[in-house]
Amino acid sequence: MIKKPINQNDIINSELINSYGIDYVFTNKSINRIKTKPQVVNKPELLENLKNKILNIDNCDLKNNSKQIVFSDGSYESPVMIVGEGPGQKEDEIGKPFVGDAGILLNKMLNAISLKRDKIYITNVVNYRPPENRKPEPTEIIKYSNFLREHISIIDPKLLILMGSTAMEALFGSKIKISKERGNWKEIIIKQKSYLTMITFHPAYLLRLPDQKKYSWLDLKEIRKKIDELNLNI
Repeated sequence: MIKKPINQNDIINSELINSYGIDYVFTNKSINRIKTKPQVVNKPELLENLKNKILNIDNCDLKNNSKQIVFSDGSYESPVMIVGEGPGQKEDEIGKPFVGDAGILLNKMLNAISLKRDKIYITNVVNYRPPENRKPEPTEIIKYSNFLREHISIIDPKLLILMGSTAMEALFGSKIKISKERGNWKEIIIKQKSYLTMITFHPAYLLRLPDQKKYSWLDLKEIRKKIDELNLNI
């Protein structure tokens, strides 16, 4: 009989393992380290489901006094998502956001930083035109903010641009002022995911107060800078 030499390290390691009070099972079988494939997200289907939810809203004065829903425009694959306030008369007639005078200015603003409208995804806080183009009421903002959060989660943008105080209030609340918050990158968490967000003035506001365009231009340059830093393909 041949005695196998005992290694001191084997004794120490064996005693250490036994001290844990755990029954270990050792095997020579290889460990399966293959990760499951991430679930493919069907954005068009999810967006259509969300649109149907909004179409089926009950007891909504906005819906009852509008011609049609104004859901979105642009590319759902875009890394940049813009959120405005709500449809105006032109938007209500055509069924797309930002197609009136404010839409013309938005197009010029995007062009100024070498962005094409059809490469951006655009929506509003509320999807029906407020009577007389008034600002959405706080209860309406709160009601539609749930749909907006779902909308953002589906698009899953790298950069989220909130245009105007209504868009800001829908996601950040009404206790802050856009004049103090605009131009700075913030983060908002939606469904346990963080989104890089910029608050800036709404084009309709700039049409009323052209002297504020200089601040929007600063914001636009910051947006362009961030797009370049993140190497976003738009």
